[in-house]
Amino acid sequence: MAIKRLCVFCGANPGGDATYRETARRVGTLLAERKIGVVFGGGKVGLMGAVADAALEAGGEVIGVIPQDLVDKELAHRKVPDLRIVRSMHERKALMEKLSDGFIALPGGFGTMDEFCEIVTWAQLGFHDKPCGMLNLGGYYDRFLAFLDHAVGQGFIAPDNRALILEAPTPESMLETLAAFRPKPRGRWVKSP
Repeated sequence: MAIKRLCVFCGANPGGDATYRETARRVGTLLAERKIGVVFGGGKVGLMGAVADAALEAGGEVIGVIPQDLVDKELAHRKVPDLRIVRSMHERKALMEKLSDGFIALPGGFGTMDEFCEIVTWAQLGFHDKPCGMLNLGGYYDRFLAFLDHAVGQGFIAPDNRALILEAPTPESMLETLAAFRPKPRGRWVKSP
């Protein structure tokens, strides 16, 4: 699958391990080197800022999408040449989806999980057929992925919907996994008992 732009969901905080920031920078650099544009949340802070900074330093395309409220709080990444200001978080997610050919979640908190889970839900509902990957750096998402497997076992997530979330432990393997993605025809999004 040809990916021209990849949306990166990640923390507005740097996290408690320097590896998170280093990996975020590696993602930004890799995407720029591979001529894949970055779509991100438009913030200058945390892992978001690290991805954008590295992509810009490597000469890559970077598009930030940020709500006006966060601009007002002086969190916008002003060095991003294509910074799109929207009215709400809902508009932010819709525009990020429209601009992107695929999605990855790096480590993050509530915002990262909200954005990633919503984009996977849209895939489940058939609103898009783009790859959705979790960069499971050092096992960061192990417990979340185990919860999803538990939800499958309890009948709340169909196995083909669970398969919508691609997993990889490194930026390089994540990009290979996304590139190999082929949408599959799927049945109903709700599995009958």
